[in-house]
Amino acid sequence: MPTRSRTQIDRLGDRFRQDEVSEDDLRLLDDYRQSFTDAYQEVIGVVRTFGLNATGRPLKTTASIVDKLHRESIRLSQIQDIAGCRMIVANLNQQDEVTNKITAAFEKTTVYDRRDRPSHDYRAVHVVARLGGKAVEVQLRTPLQHAWAELSEKLSDVFDPAIKY
Repeated sequence: MPTRSRTQIDRLGDRFRQDEVSEDDLRLLDDYRQSFTDAYQEVIGVVRTFGLNATGRPLKTTASIVDKLHRESIRLSQIQDIAGCRMIVANLNQQDEVTNKITAAFEKTTVYDRRDRPSHDYRAVHVVARLGGKAVEVQLRTPLQHAWAELSEKLSDVFDPAIKY
């Protein structure tokens, strides 16, 4: 994919938000999604050295990106979880320990500690590592936090997607 400016990426997101999408736009979004692959692989390589299994999807689906653009007032270039993974840790202490390891392993990181400020009772720590201009999100959950998140997802599938937001 040729390098696109932030403005071009955001205009692409605007077309998706306004449901004015062409076949070219679908290809551009897929190319943009794929441009996160190298950064994702690097983050996965590092977090696996901690002896924990990283799970989840490497790239957010087109449908999930479009849903987020409709749901939130965010530009496409600002979405921090186009690439990401999840790690289940044993307890809160290990959650803090792995958070510190990830932040030490990458030059540019931002930590979102949703244990202190939960969203709809969702608690976890999200560490966003930035490599080569690409953000990769690592979700760190304890087993209880993971069970709650999974239950919320299932309830939103059955009753109303807004439940988890």
